[in-house]
Amino acid sequence: MGKSTVIVLISTVLLAAFPVRSQTTIGANVVLDPQDISVLVQETKDIQVRFRGQLTQNVQFNFSNEHSEFVTVTPSVISVDAPSNGFIDKAVPVKLQALSPGQFDLVGKIIPAGLIDDAKAFIRVTIANSTAIIYVSIVIGWIYFVAWTISFWPQMIINFRRKSVVGLSFDFLAMNLLGHTLYAIFNCSLYWNDHIEQEYFNRNPRGLNPVIANDVAFSLHASLATFLTVVQCFLYERGEQRVSYTAQGILGVFATIIVVSGILVGTETWHWLDFLYALSYIKLAITLIKYVPQAVLNFRRKSTVGWSIENILLDFTGGMLSMLQMLLNAYNYDDWASIFGDPTKFGLGLFSVLFDIVFIVQHYVLYKERSEPKTLEEESSNSGGATDAGSKTSFP
Repeated sequence: MGKSTVIVLISTVLLAAFPVRSQTTIGANVVLDPQDISVLVQETKDIQVRFRGQLTQNVQFNFSNEHSEFVTVTPSVISVDAPSNGFIDKAVPVKLQALSPGQFDLVGKIIPAGLIDDAKAFIRVTIANSTAIIYVSIVIGWIYFVAWTISFWPQMIINFRRKSVVGLSFDFLAMNLLGHTLYAIFNCSLYWNDHIEQEYFNRNPRGLNPVIANDVAFSLHASLATFLTVVQCFLYERGEQRVSYTAQGILGVFATIIVVSGILVGTETWHWLDFLYALSYIKLAITLIKYVPQAVLNFRRKSTVGWSIENILLDFTGGMLSMLQMLLNAYNYDDWASIFGDPTKFGLGLFSVLFDIVFIVQHYVLYKERSEPKTLEEESSNSGGATDAGSKTSFP
C-alpha cells in the first residue's frame, strides 16, 4: 500500500512537471538579426535569419510580402532541413533592398506553424530619403529639448529679483505642477520599472519602449523647477492671489480620477500600465487648459509684469522646432499619417504655440507698459469694489 502511494505521488509530480517543461523548451526558435535597421532609399542592407534549437522536421521560413512596395527581400523564402542530430544552429544571410521611404515591421513566418517559435521573427525597418535630414532632425531635437528645459528658469529669476510673484497665475502654476509630476511618474515608471515595461511589451510585442532618457530628465527637471516656483509663492509677496475655486474644482476632478484608477489597480481590475495611461491623459488635458488662467489674469490686470516673457519665447521656440522636426521626419520617412492620421501630438504642440503667440501679443502689443500696474484690488476699490471677487481668481 505504501509503495503504491509513492508510485502515485511520483507519477503525479512527473505529469505535473511535463507540460511546464514542454512550454519552456518549445524547440527551435528563429530571430532576425538585427531587429532594427535604418537604410536610405536604393541602399542594400544585410541581415541574418538565425535558427537555433531542437528541430526534427523540415520547415520553410517565409517573409511577408505585405511591404513589398518598400523593400525587396532576397531570398524571400528559406528552406530549412532538419539536422541529423536533431539540433539546429544556423544563420542564413538575407539582403534587403530599400525601394521607397517608410517605417514598418518586416515579418516572417514558419511553415508548418508551431514547429519553431517565430515570435521574434521580425525586424523594424526605417527607410529614409536623406541622411542629412536625419542629422538635422537630431540637432533640432536637442535644441528644442534645451529650450524647453531652460524655459522654467526665467520665471524663477524674475520672482527672485522682484521678491514678488504678483502677476503669476497660481492656477497655471498648480496645474503645471500636477501635470509635470504625473508626466514624471509616467516616464520614470515605464523607463525604470521592469514589471511595467514588460506589461508594455506584452501589449506591443514588436514595439520599443516609448520613454527615453531625455523624457525622464526633462520631466524630473520640469517637476523640480515648477515645485521651486511654488515654494517662491510662499516666500515672496503674492498680494491677494490664490488658487481659484474653479481651478480647485478641476484639480479635484483630476485627483478623483487618480484615486479611482488606483483603486482599480488595487482590485486587479486594471494593470499598472492602465493607471499610467490614465495619468498621461490627465497630463494631456492639463496641457489644453493650463494657459487659460494666465492669459485671463494678464487681461484683467492689463499687464504682463510679473509673467516671464522669456519663458514664453523659449517655449515658442521649442514648440516651433518640435513641429518642424515632425514635418521633416514625416517627409523623410513618408510618414504623414503620424501627423494627419494621429494629430494628437502635433495638435498639442500647435495649441501651445498659439497660446505663446497670445502671450507675445499681450506683452509686446496690448500691454506694453512695463511699470508695475495697480493691483486688481486697488482697481476694484476705485470702481466701487464691483470686481473684488474676480481679483482672487484666474479663471473667468
